[in-house]
Amino acid sequence: MQLLGRLEIKSKEKIIKFLNEQETGRICSIDKDGYPQIIPMNFVYTNDAIYMHSHTKGEKIENIKRDKKVGFEVDKSLEFLPSYFTDPLDASQADTLYISVVIKGTSSLVSDTNEKTLALNALMKKYQPEGGYENIRPNMKVVDEVAIIKVIPLTIRGKYKIGQHLDRKTRLDLAQKILDRNTPTAKNTLEIMGIKQTENGLEMSEEPLW
Repeated sequence: MQLLGRLEIKSKEKIIKFLNEQETGRICSIDKDGYPQIIPMNFVYTNDAIYMHSHTKGEKIENIKRDKKVGFEVDKSLEFLPSYFTDPLDASQADTLYISVVIKGTSSLVSDTNEKTLALNALMKKYQPEGGYENIRPNMKVVDEVAIIKVIPLTIRGKYKIGQHLDRKTRLDLAQKILDRNTPTAKNTLEIMGIKQTENGLEMSEEPLW
């Protein structure tokens, strides 16, 4: 229980920042036969809600009309930790560094034109921050041609495992092993772990990202 508590993301601001840095989330609704249906979606967190755009027809739309209770999940796998980091033979020692957010909430299809416009512009700002487009206005035809799914969170739970449960020496040793393994994500993982490279080796950052 003590370890689980240390894996919780306590800051809502950090959870929201993480959500809006990720490209794909997964919405889970219940189909007509009672089975969960999970669909990957582009999304944005704004106005205290998750917004997604969709075709106006489809199974997830029918699911939401029938049952407003949904789940929503976003995760980022940071680094696979090979078992040999800990033991030369024991495969059960393999692990993963990650960040994840799980939401339970109520869904709806947005009908208000102004709110749909807000959501569409927020999505464009997230996925095309460099601009190069005209802001969507309520009177544009596209606003009526797409469905906007809104999820109001009832619970938001964030978890992360970046070595924060380890003592300083063990955390630095792990970071060195990650760096030596030299995966494409290694340097970014160290940054997220709050560890920087210096002329004297690896050091803990004074202001880690998490």
